[in-house]
Amino acid sequence: MLELISIYLTSAILGIMVFFSFVVAPVTFTSLDEENARKFIRKIFPFYYNVNFALGSLVTVIYIILKSYSLNFFLILTVSILFAISNFILMPLINKYRDERKDKQFKYSHFLSVMINFIQVLLLLIILVEIEF
Repeated sequence: MLELISIYLTSAILGIMVFFSFVVAPVTFTSLDEENARKFIRKIFPFYYNVNFALGSLVTVIYIILKSYSLNFFLILTVSILFAISNFILMPLINKYRDERKDKQFKYSHFLSVMINFIQVLLLLIILVEIEF
């Protein structure tokens, strides 16, 4: 039962990430002017990171309860830690660099956040393809 819950939760994280990347973000920047898009993104990103961090942490706890320290345990743990880093370290830096018009630092930190997001998606896909307990 717990195994199945972990699969559903992992799938939910992946679904949220794909929906956010391919629907929410593009629609935001094509539907709102730059100022309002920026305000909206700054409000929704913490929610995005916190929900996914919570779900990932719950899956990690399930693996611990099941005493399953397989590759998938370490992958979901990595995904969860990356959500925390993105939310509490990287996102504030991105916002700071944008506000201070430090374009080079902004572009670099934003690119880093996109790469982290991409890596997380790949890790989640590996977990879902290689389910083992």
